[in-house]
Amino acid sequence: VQLQASGGGLVQPGGSLRLSCAASGVTLEYYAIHWFRQNPGKERDWVSCISAGDGAGGAGRTYYQDSVIGRSTISRDNAENTVYLQVNGLKPEDTANYYCAAASKCWTTSAAMEYWGKGTLVTVSS
Repeated sequence: VQLQASGGGLVQPGGSLRLSCAASGVTLEYYAIHWFRQNPGKERDWVSCISAGDGAGGAGRTYYQDSVIGRSTISRDNAENTVYLQVNGLKPEDTANYYCAAASKCWTTSAAMEYWGKGTLVTVSS
């Protein structure tokens, strides 16, 4: 099983990025997919989650950290076995390594994550 986050990069304040979490060896549709972010020496922060699909093509419910509400969208493409996190209006404080992880549900702790992906670095700077 492997999760891989990608899509990070250097972006100016106010810009946008779409992060991707692609998987092999596991079907993301059956899991709640979380995004976390972390800077060196700091605690890992939960960012967003999309719950597992309903088995009928439904995408799942979405949840966001207060700091990204209104400027982020988490979504999944089951055909691509990928979950996306679109972040608009990026701010310097959004700078971090972003990680995706899979769990049985959204309302849980980071300790309950079953699979973690390698991170992708987002740098917001002018």
